[in-house]
Amino acid sequence: MTELTFEAFEELLSGDPEEIGVHLQLIDQDLEIEGQEVRIHCHCLTLDSNGKISPARLAEYMRDSLADYAIPRSKMAQAKERDQKHNSTRAVMGLFHEARATFTDLARTGEGGELLLFLLAERFLGLPQILCKMDLKTDPQMHYHGADAVHAGITEEGVLKLYWGESKMYQSAADAVRECLRSLAPFLIEDRHEKSVRERDLVLLSDKADLRDPELTNALKAYFDKSSPKSNRVKYCGVALICFDVAFYPAEDAEKIAEEMIDEARMEIEKVVKNVSNHLTAEKLSSFEIQLLCVPLPSVDAFRSLFRKTLGLST
Repeated sequence: MTELTFEAFEELLSGDPEEIGVHLQLIDQDLEIEGQEVRIHCHCLTLDSNGKISPARLAEYMRDSLADYAIPRSKMAQAKERDQKHNSTRAVMGLFHEARATFTDLARTGEGGELLLFLLAERFLGLPQILCKMDLKTDPQMHYHGADAVHAGITEEGVLKLYWGESKMYQSAADAVRECLRSLAPFLIEDRHEKSVRERDLVLLSDKADLRDPELTNALKAYFDKSSPKSNRVKYCGVALICFDVAFYPAEDAEKIAEEMIDEARMEIEKVVKNVSNHLTAEKLSSFEIQLLCVPLPSVDAFRSLFRKTLGLST
């Protein structure tokens, strides 16, 4: 019988992990808070040799990754196989447009943050997505109800680490932290029962999880089968993204020195860490492993609009 392994999960990851550094510069990683299991990672928009940033390039990178995020792995594999057989790119390009059609054109959508969470979870943290939520939408104008993301890892002892994902984009870092951890809390702390917040996603995982290989997928689904002993070998964790406004980026008509920007970013993250500590305690999340990703932006509202424009969803 096929078993889940670290190597099998690693093979599921999409994209070049080094490419993300072209658009997002790592400032700090694995920041710890005493007495809590959170690990905090901070990326900022990459500063080029001219002392400039380019949110547009990040938005384009996200757009070009749409199909990796929104299309189930087995469906993508079939399209690639068909294209290879017929020496074409038509099937894969068709899936790109299918992925784009799942995104809403609502002005206040958080789907850009959810896509960015996916990219950082897979290409920075090395945690593959195991449930493709965009494929479950029945109306592109409606948001999916449930966790923003579901990623996973496996321990050497065969314990499945299930990472419930939440992303929040707010002008205020304090608001982003509060709302993100508040939304994440029920998926981690609620008792296991049929009416728990996470139950709907667990049912979907037992039916819709897709690891490309049927035997591997069935090995994963065994962890969500209530009649299987493996259902007791699931550890709930969190992966969260917060984006918020900061003033340390260079203005459009100005330049910035990289070292100066990094120093200012670290001062902002110190404030975030204090907020995280307070809200972890308030939400009773101190004992749970949470990978918290921070991406400060010049303006979350402007970036949200830019992303929609890059997808062709607004003018």
